Amino acid sequence: MQQRAPSAAVGLPRVTPMSPPCHRFTGAADTSRCTGRADPLLPRRPVSPSLKPPKHPSFGNMAEVLHETETSSDSTAPGEEQDNNASLEQYLRHKNLVLDFLRSDLNPHHLQYHWNKVHLLKKCYFYLKFEPRHVCVRDQNNMMIFADILQIANPCQLQKIKKVGKKQTEVQLALLTELLEQLERGREELSRYVQICDVETFLSQWDFNIKRVLRLSMFFNKLIALEEPRKLHVKHSLVSQIHLGGALHPPISFSLYTKKPPIFDRIESFACETWAQLKWFTESQESHLERWQLEIKLVTDDSQTEPGYGRTQEVISNPCVINHLQPGRLYEFKVRRSDTHTLVYSQWHDCIILKTKTDPVEDVKEASNRSMRRVTRTTPTL
Repeated sequence: MQQRAPSAAVGLPRVTPMSPPCHRFTGAADTSRCTGRADPLLPRRPVSPSLKPPKHPSFGNMAEVLHETETSSDSTAPGEEQDNNASLEQYLRHKNLVLDFLRSDLNPHHLQYHWNKVHLLKKCYFYLKFEPRHVCVRDQNNMMIFADILQIANPCQLQKIKKVGKKQTEVQLALLTELLEQLERGREELSRYVQICDVETFLSQWDFNIKRVLRLSMFFNKLIALEEPRKLHVKHSLVSQIHLGGALHPPISFSLYTKKPPIFDRIESFACETWAQLKWFTESQESHLERWQLEIKLVTDDSQTEPGYGRTQEVISNPCVINHLQPGRLYEFKVRRSDTHTLVYSQWHDCIILKTKTDPVEDVKEASNRSMRRVTRTTPTL
């Protein structure tokens, strides 16, 4: 006997239960922002590996990361639902990529670190470096000798190379400042962009903003490269033909290196009745033969009744004592590295103002106060 199927199942299509679009994607971002609520009891759809944001995104191959590869495993779902889910997944994936970039390269702490580094570079001294520093040349007796480049260098050619080094340093520092300003503005613009919750609006601006991300990533890489002194590419004849004796000019490469500026020790620097002791911080491996230039200036009220007073002297000791000061007066002291044949750029120097005592008894009190301050002293920063 032939069996009949239940009448309720005859001619009726199967209906697949629909769920809100935001609950069909389980990405890293919070989907409750799109629906206004979160329901953890709804079934969770596994995410395709191609839709997961990389742990450490590489913005050099951003085109590959952003390649459209959305596929749906539910072939029975309506087309409109598939489009909504694909748009939402694309929205969340793109948003996570921008957030990762903001939290890595454009992190505010990272940007502040680079700002501090650029500010320090602007205060540094830039010097010219030769490679090799010594070359073989012929002397007046036609004998080969091993000579220092600076001893046989053409003074005019050396000045031209130093001018090129100074110009390159000024351009480098200006570019670093401009790049950091561009990164700061780019971070503000991208931060406003990721706050857009409307999927359609966000995706409509994606092409423009992903170009912005790539451009900022390129700026960041250029910033890292410019933070170190670079080689000089100049055509030169540094060594005079008199010393070469008709031989070919030796291959000499030029580059720049930096030294940090000296900073006054505010505790160990003090003034007594007619003299003052000055001490400053230097780099840890500073040569004991390093020369320093001190500028001493009497602080006046800029009136015509009292003539100004100032002098400059070169010292090699640190600390050093400055004599022949007037009691009860303010003096401004400046310290800088002495000029050398290889110095190409310096724009900043530290300054301290001290007042000499009027009574010798005050010197004893000042000495006791200094011993107390040494206990809680801190390392100075630029």
